[in-house]
Amino acid sequence: MTDRRTYSYLGPAGTFTEAALDQVPEARGHQWKPVHNVGEALGDVLSGASHAAMIAIENSIEGGVSTTLDALATKPGLRIVGEYLVNVNFVLVAAPGTTLDEVSVIAAHPVAYAQCHAWLGEHLPKHSHVPAASNVASAIGMLDGSLPAQAAIAAPGIVQHHELEVLAEDIGDNANAQTRFVLVTRTTTPAPPTGADKTSLIVELPEDHAGALLELLEQFSTRGINLSLLQSRPIGDELGRYRFVLDADGHVYDERMADALLGIRRFSPRVVFLGSYPRADRKIVQYPERYADEVFVEARDWLRGLIGGEPEA
Repeated sequence: MTDRRTYSYLGPAGTFTEAALDQVPEARGHQWKPVHNVGEALGDVLSGASHAAMIAIENSIEGGVSTTLDALATKPGLRIVGEYLVNVNFVLVAAPGTTLDEVSVIAAHPVAYAQCHAWLGEHLPKHSHVPAASNVASAIGMLDGSLPAQAAIAAPGIVQHHELEVLAEDIGDNANAQTRFVLVTRTTTPAPPTGADKTSLIVELPEDHAGALLELLEQFSTRGINLSLLQSRPIGDELGRYRFVLDADGHVYDERMADALLGIRRFSPRVVFLGSYPRADRKIVQYPERYADEVFVEARDWLRGLIGGEPEA
C-alpha cells in the first residue's frame, strides 16, 4: 500500500490554492494540510513534514508573487516539479444583512485586492484595505471580527462553506485573469523532458555595469531559447542590487538549455536552479533547427576532434 503523503497549501479550504492542488492527480487521496503563508508551506517541505507544497508564483494582473519569489531565492533545497493554472474570479461578501453603502473597509489578500482595483474604484472609491493571509481568511476574519472590515473579497465558492451575503459578483478587473501555481518538493532529479517544458532560474548579476543584464539575456537568445518570465527582485543587502527570476522555454536536459546554464554559471556569482517541469498548457516548445540537440552535439564532437588532432573530414 502506498504511504500516505501530506501536501501543504495556503488555506483554509476553499482557496484558489486548494483548487490548484486539486489538479494534481498524485495528491488525491492523500492528506492536504492548510497553512497560513508561503514560508510555512515551504518550511513544511524542507522539514519533511510535507511531501510537497502548492504555492502561487505569478498572476496575470500583478505578475510575479514577490513573497514566493523571495522565499524560493533564499530557501535552498527546493525544486519545482509542476505548474498549474487556475482561472480567477471574485465576489464581494459580507455578513448577512450588510448593504454596500455600509462598507468602508475591505479585507482581502493583496493579490486578490490588486485584481479588483477598477470595480472598487468605481463603486467604493473611499474604501480602505486590510490585508488578509488568503481569500478565505479575508472572509473569516471579517465575519469573526479579527479583521476590522465590513466586507471581504473572496472566491465565489466561499458561500458554500460560510453564511455570507454576496454584495457583488464578478468584481475582477479581467475576466480572463489566471493565477499560476507551482508544486514544490525538496531537491530531486528533474523528470524526463516532455517536449512541452519550462525551466525556472534565479540569477544574480556579478556587478552593476552597462550591459550586465544584456549579457545574461544573450545566454538564452544566442541559443534560441525564449523567456516567458523575467522579473527583478531586490537582493536586500544594499540599494541597486537585484536578482532576476527567469522562466525559460525548454528543459535542462535539452542541449541548448544546458549550454545556456553553463554560460550563465560562468559569469553569475549565484544561480539557483528551481527546476525543469511540464508546462501547464502542455504547449510543445518550438525552436529553429539550428538549435536542435544534434547541432550542439556535433559542435562538441567537432571541437574534441580538433583538440585530439583528428583529421578534418
